[in-house]
Amino acid sequence: MAEREVRWQGTAERRLDFLVQPLRDVSAIRALLLPRVEYTAYAMGQLEPSLFPRTRWFWARGSSGTGLVLHSRGGLGDATFVMGDPDAVAAILSIHPGTAQTYATCQPQHIEALRRVYRLASQQPMIRMSVTAARFTPVSNPRAIPLSGVDIRRINALYSSEGGPSYYVPEHIDSGVYRGVVAEGRLVAVAGTHVVSRQEGVAVVGNVFTHPGYRGRGYATAATSAVTEALLNYCNHIVLTVDPDNSPAVAAYARLGYHEACQLVEASAVRKDPSGFASTVRRWRAAIRGRKYDGSFVTLNGR
Repeated sequence: MAEREVRWQGTAERRLDFLVQPLRDVSAIRALLLPRVEYTAYAMGQLEPSLFPRTRWFWARGSSGTGLVLHSRGGLGDATFVMGDPDAVAAILSIHPGTAQTYATCQPQHIEALRRVYRLASQQPMIRMSVTAARFTPVSNPRAIPLSGVDIRRINALYSSEGGPSYYVPEHIDSGVYRGVVAEGRLVAVAGTHVVSRQEGVAVVGNVFTHPGYRGRGYATAATSAVTEALLNYCNHIVLTVDPDNSPAVAAYARLGYHEACQLVEASAVRKDPSGFASTVRRWRAAIRGRKYDGSFVTLNGR
């Protein structure tokens, strides 16, 4: 589906005008996200009543198309999601750049728009894979067990087994769906979720990890299978994100019935204007220009 979702007739313009408006109506946001649910699954999950109060949504329409930006706050940090026309996204971010540090999810065509506002680090191309009940092929051996917040010490010990810190708390585990594989009396593999929304029927599988000493035995596949099977009881749309260079993981997910749905990019982002002064001035000016349109009026220099 083309990213430039709404386009006006005419030749290329040197100046691009956009009307930027906040969105708070869940039904309106859902209508924008649902047609591209494989890509927007994480954003759709934020419509869950317990998560929605921690989000800010912005919509822009103008010279080159329409775009959406979501800023969300979660237990593991801030996140930013974008979709739509890259210039419309740039217009939103110019006045609503979000927090000083965030974790950005976009598609390749949005990178330059994000670079106008952020310094991007750990920029990683990824593929989004999706599965349905009809395509799902479960793996039952080895057996994976349910995990809860009671298991947090074992979970953090596993995630930190390569030397890095792990900061999960019981609420992270209890609010999602986690399954693990135990071998030789210890937790050696785990799979879980980034977001689950029963209301929207969507889930993003993630946090898949196997202890370095137990890899290559199918443990992560079994844990992911168990998480997927549990989610299919109440979710119609289940996705995960994987590094395309991680061939064993891609192949393992494919064996479970997951298939590639789209490409995206994930990156750690630090705002170029840490004080927020410049964006505040732009936001104030844009609000004055757009007050008669019930929004903010932003002009960008076209490419």
